[in-house]
Amino acid sequence: MEDQSTEFSKPKMKKIAYLRVSTAEQRPDRQIDGLKMMCDEIHIETLSAVSRRRPVYDQVLALLGPGDTLVVWDLDKAFRSVVDALVEGEKLRKRGVHFLIANLRIDTSTPGGIFVYTIMSALAEFERRTLSQRTKEGLAAARRRGAKIGRPSKLTQTQLQDAQRRLRADRKALGKIATECGVAPWTLTRALRRWQLTY
Repeated sequence: MEDQSTEFSKPKMKKIAYLRVSTAEQRPDRQIDGLKMMCDEIHIETLSAVSRRRPVYDQVLALLGPGDTLVVWDLDKAFRSVVDALVEGEKLRKRGVHFLIANLRIDTSTPGGIFVYTIMSALAEFERRTLSQRTKEGLAAARRRGAKIGRPSKLTQTQLQDAQRRLRADRKALGKIATECGVAPWTLTRALRRWQLTY
């Protein structure tokens, strides 16, 4: 008897490219031409590298499913930093989505690509921890030298002394005193606490 069963075809895995440009005048034609040869779709977003929200990028992520691949031409054409790219790449990996950096030929769907990606992740983590440690050591050294760390006070010592004297006479005058000093009441209260701890 002839086998009547049918084999269901697997859905085609998509390769979707994302490219960021800072201004509408930028012409990333070379990158677009390169991405056209390897991708099913290309999505271009126009915004600054420091922008917190990336609506086009979010739309691209929504289109990607397990087995699909997010393709970027270069890290700085898609992400704010290498660390940002690595964090995003790890999120994709957990969803079963592959990540391809075209000009570096790093493809996380291959064992070699995963290896290089892992090395990059380790180096980025090491750099981040080293920078954090150096920052802490620098702040500690500055404090030992008597340097004041943080934003400069918005109020002078004379203003704080006057505010303290007036508040002792009338606690309800906080809002009025703050307005005269050009700050919010909570700013004045916080500045007084710090000043009292210092002097």
